[in-house]
Amino acid sequence: MARLPIDPEGFIRKNTALETPVMVPEFKLWLATEYVPIWQATEAWMEIQNIDPPYWAFCWPGGQAIARYLLDNPDLVRGKRVIDFASGSGVSAMAASHAGAASVVANDIDALSLVAARLNAEVNALQVETSAEDWLAGPEGAPETDVVIAGDVCYEREMSVRALGWLRGHANRGRLVLLGDPGRNYFSAQGLEERARYEIPTSLQLENRGMRETVVWRVLPHPS
Repeated sequence: MARLPIDPEGFIRKNTALETPVMVPEFKLWLATEYVPIWQATEAWMEIQNIDPPYWAFCWPGGQAIARYLLDNPDLVRGKRVIDFASGSGVSAMAASHAGAASVVANDIDALSLVAARLNAEVNALQVETSAEDWLAGPEGAPETDVVIAGDVCYEREMSVRALGWLRGHANRGRLVLLGDPGRNYFSAQGLEERARYEIPTSLQLENRGMRETVVWRVLPHPS
């Protein structure tokens, strides 16, 4: 199991910089930049220290798309309970909080990701709770909620199948479930309804193109 650095907040501040995501200029986040290349500079050290790769240090297009959509459509979450699955930097959770959600829980199994999400929320004076529970481990893992959001969760085949099944389970319970995806290899649009589409600039250090067309989908319940 991966572990935290001795001073996780100091580690994040030292190896990232406060940046404004392209699609979400309302926020500043602690992110990797070309001037603070956390991945290249610390990859070997993190492997030795058994610390997870810093996926939280990048504002991935799926999360940005969800965040933009919620900021532009605040009525979807205003006054409601929201959970953000595989939250990463926490940008989608922050957008839900900014839009007036009654409560927001950012979830990730990477403990350092949750430290970053807390720091990002603090910088933007937003209220976001965090959870390190593995919500995919069982149907009762996640807290009661009204809205479920998730961005960029279809990287791997097994993860995609489990995550989409879990999200569908929430839709079957009558909850609004939103998924942001930029066309990852294991994504499937079956049973989904398109809600918004964005062209999001991305780093060629992380993606195979400079722009990614990213869609916000609503996960529909199984037909009865």
